[in-house]
This record gives sequence, C-alpha cells and structure tokens, in this order.
Amino acid sequence: MDDIRVEAIGLVHNEICEINLVDWSDVISTIEFEIKFKDFLLHLDEYSHVIVIGWLHLIPSELRSRSQAYPNGDDELPLQGSLALRGGARPNPISMTVCQLIDLQENILILKGLDLVDGTPVLDIKPYIPFYDSELNAYLPSWTGG
Repeated sequence: MDDIRVEAIGLVHNEICEINLVDWSDVISTIEFEIKFKDFLLHLDEYSHVIVIGWLHLIPSELRSRSQAYPNGDDELPLQGSLALRGGARPNPISMTVCQLIDLQENILILKGLDLVDGTPVLDIKPYIPFYDSELNAYLPSWTGG
C-alpha cells in the first residue's frame, strides 16, 4: 500500500484526561487550529454541528493489533470485532465525532460533546450536513439497546 502521511491541523483542549469517560455529552472543548488554518474556518460557524476527525494518540500500540473485544470491556456482552466497536483499539486509532459547534473565535472552535481528551491531535473537521451525514432506517445490534 502507499505510504499515507497525515499531519495534525489542531489540538483539543479541555480538562479531560481519562480516555475511558463514557458520557461526553456535556464536555466543553476547544480546538485550537494552527494560525495558518484560520482562513480555512471561514463561515464554519454557520453550522450547528461539525464532524471532528482525531488521532487517538493515547491508545497503546499493542491495542492496534487487537482484533476483538467486549463492548466497554463487559464480558456479559457479545464479543465484537474491533472494527465493529467505536473504541480506539483499532489498526488506525482514528476518531470521528459529531458534536455541537458553540462558537468560532479566530482559529479556535468551541464545541460541546466532543469525545476527545486534552491534547488529542485533530486531523480534519467538516460541517455536519444532515442530508449527507444522517442515515435513515439505521439499525443497531440488540446488545446496544437500539
């Protein structure tokens, strides 16, 4: 395969250091983008939500080869393939989160519900557009309660 090179364009800042936090819904975070990306953010604040792509830098390298796990470490739930889970233990620890955009100030986004710890590198950000990004008729496995 081709060598893929990706560089961070910003960093997450918040008071969360625990990677196992379950409820991120009320967490307020900022993403500080390198100043050279300020113009890239023009009018992003016209959207209510954004998709943040992050690099889960705190995931130990040995977890990248873990092919299966129990959801939330609960062995009462069915064993799942790592790519069938939302956790960071995967070949490429990339995160994708839809969260509420509260404000844009110069090169800093203020967000609510971003599930990334302080210091997480941000690889990309996109506006959330419902007719592109939501799936009608979605279904979930029974163990999720969905």
